[in-house]
Amino acid sequence: MLGQRTLKSITRAVGVGVHSGQKVELTLRPAPPGHGIVFRRMDLASPVDIPVNARAVCDTRMASTISAGGEPSAPKVQTIEHLMSACAGLGIDNLVVEISGEEVPILDGSAASFVYLLQSAGIEVQRAPKRFLRVTKAVEVREGEGRALKWARLEPHHGYELVFEIGFDHPALDATGQRVTFDMGSGRYARDIARARTFGFTRDVEMLRARGLGLGGSMDNVIVVDDYRVLNHDGLRYDDEFAKHKILDAIGDLHIAGSPMLARYHGHKSGHALNNRLLRALLADATAHEYVTFEDESRAPAGLAALAPAW
Repeated sequence: MLGQRTLKSITRAVGVGVHSGQKVELTLRPAPPGHGIVFRRMDLASPVDIPVNARAVCDTRMASTISAGGEPSAPKVQTIEHLMSACAGLGIDNLVVEISGEEVPILDGSAASFVYLLQSAGIEVQRAPKRFLRVTKAVEVREGEGRALKWARLEPHHGYELVFEIGFDHPALDATGQRVTFDMGSGRYARDIARARTFGFTRDVEMLRARGLGLGGSMDNVIVVDDYRVLNHDGLRYDDEFAKHKILDAIGDLHIAGSPMLARYHGHKSGHALNNRLLRALLADATAHEYVTFEDESRAPAGLAALAPAW
């Protein structure tokens, strides 16, 4: 049987939110089979649980934010996509994420620190079948026209493959890889995807801070780009780090579905909002998806039975 996964022990981290700038503590705890990933706001008078699912997403401006019941006025947790991406990359199904504030800490701006935290706690295979969300027919969402066109698509695939294309019309970004294809069954998530950092433009800083965003951003956790070049003294971690970070985000956004995917995802200039629209469109069409388990591991797609605890 291909089983569900949780942690063997508790692990903790402290950092700042990239948008709020507030210090926050994070405690990751094991959870029983069938529990799913649940965020728990510990800073409130009475702790509030926020289960992760597509309809819990209440805001997609610059990040994926979930709230209790998906209500904008309810307790929320912002910027969950990098932690969710790490959970997808390591096959984590069940987890309690205790958090002392409203935003997941940005740490180094990638998913690598979350991969390290999860692996340091150890990964336990549970005696319950892992439940996959299998796409059975193509679903697509679009936005804009011409050069402004953005779209995201899910198609049937016996495995989990992602393709992403960026197009920023910017000299620093145009000089890097514009298209990345990644197979989740390759076992190379931690090596090839997790270290890709979020990025931002100096021209947007004033606008973001006027909206109360980006207050915790710095060159320690963001690739900073001016009108011509990358400003970080250590440069890029990958030749195609910008496109790889967009795949990292997409992996996290899609893991918000609550089950790992069996699908081929293709994003063209997509972002958090379009990714969530795509998930909702998929789940709203009963003919486009089904849930499957694998009692016989040999019938599962190659590589998904043993997602990388490699660091």
